[in-house]
Amino acid sequence: MDAKIEHVSVILPVSNDPIIVGNVSSRKSLKRHWNQLSRFQKNLACILLAGMCIFYIIFFVLPFSDPSRSSDTIDPMEHIQIAPFKERHERFASAMVKEIKLTDSLANPPTEEAKPADQQPEANLMQLEIVQNAPKEIVDNEENVLEENRRVPFAGAKDFKGPTNDRQRAVVEAVQHSWKGYKEYAWGHDNLKPISMGYSDWFGLGLTLVDSLDTLYIMDLQDEFDEARTWIEKYLKFDVNREVNLFEVTIRVVGGLLSAYHLSGDRMFLDKAVDLGNRLLPCFDSPSGIPFSDVNIGSLAAHAPKWSPDSSTSEVTTIQLEFRDLSRSSENPVFEKVASRVNLKIHELDKNEGLVPIFINANTGQFRNFATISLGARADSYYEYLLKQWLQTGKKADDYLIEDYQKSIRGVLNQLVRTTPNEKHVYIGELLNGKDFKPKMDHLTCYLPGTLLLGYKNGMPKTHLRLATDLLETCYQTYMKQPTQLAPEISYFNVNGESETDIYVKTNDAHNLLRPEFIESLYYFYAITGNRTYQDMGWTIFEAFNRYTKVKNGYTSIGNVKSPLNTRPRDMMESFWLGETLKYFYLLFSDDRNEIDLDKYVFNSEAHPLPMREV
Repeated sequence: MDAKIEHVSVILPVSNDPIIVGNVSSRKSLKRHWNQLSRFQKNLACILLAGMCIFYIIFFVLPFSDPSRSSDTIDPMEHIQIAPFKERHERFASAMVKEIKLTDSLANPPTEEAKPADQQPEANLMQLEIVQNAPKEIVDNEENVLEENRRVPFAGAKDFKGPTNDRQRAVVEAVQHSWKGYKEYAWGHDNLKPISMGYSDWFGLGLTLVDSLDTLYIMDLQDEFDEARTWIEKYLKFDVNREVNLFEVTIRVVGGLLSAYHLSGDRMFLDKAVDLGNRLLPCFDSPSGIPFSDVNIGSLAAHAPKWSPDSSTSEVTTIQLEFRDLSRSSENPVFEKVASRVNLKIHELDKNEGLVPIFINANTGQFRNFATISLGARADSYYEYLLKQWLQTGKKADDYLIEDYQKSIRGVLNQLVRTTPNEKHVYIGELLNGKDFKPKMDHLTCYLPGTLLLGYKNGMPKTHLRLATDLLETCYQTYMKQPTQLAPEISYFNVNGESETDIYVKTNDAHNLLRPEFIESLYYFYAITGNRTYQDMGWTIFEAFNRYTKVKNGYTSIGNVKSPLNTRPRDMMESFWLGETLKYFYLLFSDDRNEIDLDKYVFNSEAHPLPMREV
């Protein structure tokens, strides 16, 4: 019996001669050779062939099909194209920047291709003109490029020395840890997802990058600031088909760019802010003058939110600081005019002792009937911006903005302030349907102690000071009463003994989003009084953030502050963690409580300092 052949060795002839089809006896066909191979040899051959194909595609096809090489077109609805991070980049001296006078660009705007009349945005009262400013010209001279690890500040830059004590250095380490994770896994995107090592895009405008600019500058993190600046100059484009929220983009992006411009003196940031500001103007082209909440910055079409016919009151009243500064920095009055018109419209509406409902309609210009009155979500920064606009414009005695602010705080004291029966915690509740009291306070409301103290510093009555100090203590207790020493998103308060404790948290409200509001208030208390007790309070909370929210690639919001063993990380690092929370921690721990002079700067709602003006 013939032995079975277990292995067949096949050697194909190597020759340059053509294959003669008719000479069957001299050569075996490839098919016959293939059939004589064992199953193992066939599988091995297939694997080798597949590997060669994959190698060819990766190294010879994909590099030449990269859409970023051939087109700058971005389809935000399908994919947000983000430029890769570059470790080394050019640094430009101030002498290399050609100053372009904005008045010249406004007087001679670049012409645009004519559009059909039905595609042009309609003018309302003021015939708003959307001006596309040409980008600032940069002269790239190799002889003047600065050497690595050195940056010459632009003219007008404010100088910061960096951290001066261990607590500040700890905050800087937190910023660098957060920045490292963002740079590696979310560069150019809106928010980092530090656990899944990915990103989340809301508007696709690099929110974390822009929100962090002044934080990096204030902390003297020059390399990180330059990394962000390079990306913004080269890749932050606004001529894209993208839906954005007027309020969020104004406080984060416009505010972030303006603050970076004022602190660094770099005109590029102002040019970017002007471009974006022009694209937000269609929001104000409404029947009432109350702006629509959303706009497509590519098509310039504005509209109410998709989920409601109404805008949040805070959305339409928390844009004025930025738009006024944009006008005065660019010498273009249109931004301030449209925002001031909103102020006047809100001023003329009927209110409940200065208190406003949380919703307003852009078509009718009226508040929603029977809407909730709250100093938390959807209304909080309305009250904040009444005071801060007054400060921004030189504290005029006859300004209706400060009159509205004083009246609203009287309304808070008369209708919203309560004290718990046992531990005597002073808190601010809500009025459901505009009349029924609810003992609920958002963490967002904890901005108010700092705002009240800032007002008292500038001449507001002692009743504001007493409410500020009482409310600050209550907000601190919302942290200290939790096992994690981190505050929940919403706290409830005992009214008539329905709870064993005077402060309690419902399961659905037990999350912590790394919010800044209470740290903001602590900063104001320290900066204005110089009392270092507020620094110690902040340090306790900072350590809690490090203990329960720090992960390998950044910091994450958590779902449960009530259990140290089950915090339920939510895998999200919002841009305000770097833009606000860590910035306020750093300033709170400063040896110089005037590191940002509160007589010269006013912080917007996203913690971006803007200069005060005389008028």
